[in-house]
Amino acid sequence: MPLIDVNGTTFHYMFDGPEHGSVVMLSNSLASDLTMWDIQIPALVEAGYRVLRYDSRGHGQSEVTAGPYSIEMLAADAVGLMDALSLGKVHFCGLSMGGMVGQMLGAGHGDRLISLSLCATSAQIAPREIWDERIETVRKSGMVAVADATIDRWFTKAGQERLQSEVNKVRRMILNTPVDGFCACSAAIRDMDQRETIRIISTRTLVAVGEDDPGTPVSAAELIHERIASSKLRIISDAAHFINVEQASVFNNILLKFIETNAA
Repeated sequence: MPLIDVNGTTFHYMFDGPEHGSVVMLSNSLASDLTMWDIQIPALVEAGYRVLRYDSRGHGQSEVTAGPYSIEMLAADAVGLMDALSLGKVHFCGLSMGGMVGQMLGAGHGDRLISLSLCATSAQIAPREIWDERIETVRKSGMVAVADATIDRWFTKAGQERLQSEVNKVRRMILNTPVDGFCACSAAIRDMDQRETIRIISTRTLVAVGEDDPGTPVSAAELIHERIASSKLRIISDAAHFINVEQASVFNNILLKFIETNAA
């Protein structure tokens, strides 16, 4: 299990693909880990890319440090990981919380990006009370208390029936998420507001969203698209939040075409 120290924290990461390929860096959502990208790896590797994925702070096999966290901290982790692995520029792709990290990178570290893919994400999520309630619930009763509701937000009912094995895998990721890591990252999402800072992003950007996403809806993607002049918006039908799993083939095609169009 590859581990590396970044910003005083131990991170779990993984490389796939040819050593000298352009790097695609994948950043996970809240309550998941780097295995959420398993379905994307074969397509990216076959296209010749070197894929770097990692467990965000407080998730998977990465260290759970004291919270609360901030999106600024999580973005600094991503840059620090790139530095530690001697990576100059990457194609960065993040989903949900990973997309929030991507927005921060685009605004503050655009020189490190070849392209930017912001998937099923938002520049700001309100109201704060929802996040306070989730934090309190998980602190009291553990991740099992939010697992079912999370699955219902992440997948349509049709998707849950069609992809039972994949959904069960995602459920295990949710249940295995450390409580302290979930709560610390939830606070980062709760306190985030990037609606104005994303206006300065100049990196070529893909904004992708599921047509039926209740948590980071099409309207949130449209706002990001409107404020990033260099962006393209893609709405994926028959999908909720986890578009990379529920409509994996469509997602992979959109992502690959975008990355190839914006190759270094």
